[in-house]
Amino acid sequence: MNKELFKKNRKKILDQMIDNSVFVIFSRKNGDDDIFKQAYNVNRNYYYVSGVLEFENIVVLTKIKNKTTEMIFINPYDEFKAKWVGAPLSKEEVSNLSGITDIRYLENFNKNLMSLLSYANNLYLDIDTSSDKLNEDQLFAKELKEKLPWLNILNGRLLFTKARTVKEPEEIEEMKKAIEITNKGIKNILANITEAYEYQLESYFDQAIKYYGATGYAFPTIAASGKNATCLHYMENKDLAKNGDLILFDLGCSLNMYCSDISRTFPVSGKFSKRQKELYDIVLNGQKLVFDSAKPGITTRELNQILIKYYEKELMRIGLINKPEDVSKYYYHGVSHHIGLDCHDLCEYDGLRPGSIISNEPGLYISEEGIGIRIEDDILITENGAEWLSPQIIKTTEEIEEFIERNRK
Repeated sequence: MNKELFKKNRKKILDQMIDNSVFVIFSRKNGDDDIFKQAYNVNRNYYYVSGVLEFENIVVLTKIKNKTTEMIFINPYDEFKAKWVGAPLSKEEVSNLSGITDIRYLENFNKNLMSLLSYANNLYLDIDTSSDKLNEDQLFAKELKEKLPWLNILNGRLLFTKARTVKEPEEIEEMKKAIEITNKGIKNILANITEAYEYQLESYFDQAIKYYGATGYAFPTIAASGKNATCLHYMENKDLAKNGDLILFDLGCSLNMYCSDISRTFPVSGKFSKRQKELYDIVLNGQKLVFDSAKPGITTRELNQILIKYYEKELMRIGLINKPEDVSKYYYHGVSHHIGLDCHDLCEYDGLRPGSIISNEPGLYISEEGIGIRIEDDILITENGAEWLSPQIIKTTEEIEEFIERNRK
């Protein structure tokens, strides 16, 4: 990624900061997910303003007397670490990645921060409030408050939420590349689809995305056949996918931290039954309706209600339900979420904006018939509507059957 992107991202944050404030952003581990290579699991907000994939570093942004500064604190060269796990990035390398020119060593961080706070009475920290347990940033704030009781602690996560809701052109292009790699993985599954264990079919995706340069997974792959596909977050991927079953894949890769999120449902035998096709086409038409309804100003909740109203009519038409409220028996999740550096990206929920990227993922889950169907694509909100970002990934029943017949090995 070009350092100009990270310069723009920092400006988005600095523009929102109040005067006489300091923002400290740590490169902590991004949660407890072990599916990522270690370097690709740094705090997404730290990466957003730095472009640097290293733990322990700290970005500091300041706005004092309406003058802004940017600095980053890093580890010095360590010969022992260089031999065992690799040398940390040099000052020059960090500057080339981030566009930050003021680069200091971590041993000076506490002293420098105290000096800055002698001029600023507001401190922003990237605080995740989703857990009752105090996280590292909250503990850091607690310790500072004891030393500097006059200090006003502000939650900078809100600034990142606003900034990351709308994507820059460079971010959109990176996500398009991740989607194309995902497409290659899906094609590799289809070329090898047959009666097999779910994890065996999943492995064709793994091999392809690594071959084509993905830097990680967007999330753990779901490969759910038959009744397993009616469990939204089925992750075991251990059962035999049998001829006659559908198998639902919810998968994606990351490229330089930017994610794709795609779902497809395929017939293990290569052919849909009449009933499977009927249900699949209802979901597919629902996806088209959501796409046609997506535009600036509408909320993801409103998009979901549009889909539910459509399902009420369609499921009653085919006799699956007798009254509208029974839709919830067969559809029980939201149709959209924002996508970006995280698969479920930070966002504001007060209406979609041009430049936002969201999923479009209607589904139907009929446990008594052993059928779970989800079709998911990524879409970009434009000035007047929406744009498919994954149109190259086949999804009609005719396309799927034809591809399998022509390419199955």
